Amino acid sequence: MRKLVLFIASSLDGYIARPDGGVDWLFTDQDYGYQAFYDSIDCILMGRRTYDQALSFGDYPYPGKCAYVFSSRPLAWTSPHVTAVAEPVGEFITRLKHAEGGRVWLVGGAALIKTCLEHDLIDELIVSIHPLILGAGIPLFPNTESSKRLTLSSVETFESGLLQVRYERARKAPAHLSG
Repeated sequence: MRKLVLFIASSLDGYIARPDGGVDWLFTDQDYGYQAFYDSIDCILMGRRTYDQALSFGDYPYPGKCAYVFSSRPLAWTSPHVTAVAEPVGEFITRLKHAEGGRVWLVGGAALIKTCLEHDLIDELIVSIHPLILGAGIPLFPNTESSKRLTLSSVETFESGLLQVRYERARKAPAHLSG
């Protein structure tokens, strides 16, 4: 089964963007493992606002990867590699995870992340924590319906102060092994 991976940046106080959606605060002085991660995925999932923001940066930033954009409205820019998805998130992603292929990147945004958490669809989280406090903005984890237990798999530190943490979804131990 394919894994759904959230690979995202966050401020130290847990925001993924400024209140207006701006991400001008992101460190761009080095790669921070982005290219290796990008090479390891098959396709991309994102919400409509994240898609529109990605297009505002200039050239389409995800060449060569299939992309699914969750939106109830038609997309302004189309490509053979980009598909608008209007069906329920949980049903679509469950079907996608059972299809042939490699890892799937959950790019964002916050509403899509929240829905994926609530449906227990995220298998791995890679969060690049930038050493700055925004004070306000779009939270990485908006209020969700339930808590999730994670298992730390690695931590990488960079000279810039950026900290990249990797977590996997904690799996329940079989009943005969638990306490």
